[in-house]
Amino acid sequence: MKPKKVELTELFYDLVFVFAISKATSLIHHVEDGASFLGHFGMFAVVMIVFLNTWLIQTVYTNRYGKNSIRDIVFFMVDMALLLFMSNTFAGQLGAWFGPFVLATGLLSVTLFLQYFFVYLTTKTSADKQIAQSFMFILGIRSIALLLSPLLKIEWGVFLALFGILASWLLPLRFTKVMHAHPINFPHLLERLTLITIITFGETLINIAPYFTQQTFGVASLLIFGSVCMLFMTYITQFDHYIDEERENETGVLLIYLHYLILFGLSLVTVSLSFIGEAHFDKQVAVNCLYIGLALFYAGILLAARYNRKNLQLTFGVVTLFTLVTLGGFCLSSLNPDLLLIALIAFGVTALNSTNYIRYLIKRS
Repeated sequence: MKPKKVELTELFYDLVFVFAISKATSLIHHVEDGASFLGHFGMFAVVMIVFLNTWLIQTVYTNRYGKNSIRDIVFFMVDMALLLFMSNTFAGQLGAWFGPFVLATGLLSVTLFLQYFFVYLTTKTSADKQIAQSFMFILGIRSIALLLSPLLKIEWGVFLALFGILASWLLPLRFTKVMHAHPINFPHLLERLTLITIITFGETLINIAPYFTQQTFGVASLLIFGSVCMLFMTYITQFDHYIDEERENETGVLLIYLHYLILFGLSLVTVSLSFIGEAHFDKQVAVNCLYIGLALFYAGILLAARYNRKNLQLTFGVVTLFTLVTLGGFCLSSLNPDLLLIALIAFGVTALNSTNYIRYLIKRS
């Protein structure tokens, strides 16, 4: 399949997600203590699903039907304005920002719905009409749920909004068979997903920057930076070298959902690397957060083996080593959760896993 060009308009659209992901991460970045972390993490998870689900629905639409036309560009611009507003609503308690956030998300869902509606009106093929109908159904549920939820009492409004958000996140799995009739352009989707992941790595670098001041710089700073570099090396080894970019007749559903794991994992790693340097924060909670993030990240990487080249299929030994090294790192860090020790063990875990992955690639190539 000939790769579809990633247009500059798409890259411009991505810029707003740098800000959106940063603001979403701030929901847990400034948590005062470990006791309140779980509640804030729940809000963060839902907001991240909204942003990522929106980005992915738009990306899949562009992959199949986008022509970089004036209409497409106008929709991009409208969506960007809504996303900027949504990103700036997180202030105070949930009750203060819930209404504006879900209302803007509902309007954003309507713009996505309209794009598929235009496909339904203009396409000549039954397969594309079915795909358009499927996404109109998904986005219709999300739009109605989100636009109605601010009108209800906060308890019922939150419940209805969650229903709409989770429906739009999970319902695409129901329509995988329909999507096979018009496969995605695999190289284009892969490039778009790697770009949004690099944006998330950028957010990680921004959040570890406070370790690199004249007052805070030390061995731990280098170890934390090295850990991020090792995660990046693992990611590019999988998606630049292991993966078969020429795949055809793919829906891309698994590739999309495994990136939820990778992106959620990176976000957890990002905030945990900040928490381990804060004296008031429970270090064990920070360690738990770090290793849950690493586990999600590595799970996404290993699931991507489904798309590997034939000579680079993963063995049981590779997967086992990833698992044992990560579990071992968690156990050692929990024994004495000190900043330098946590940073040293995290670097050891990420370096061993990255080296293992690169060595296997060289051996099989």
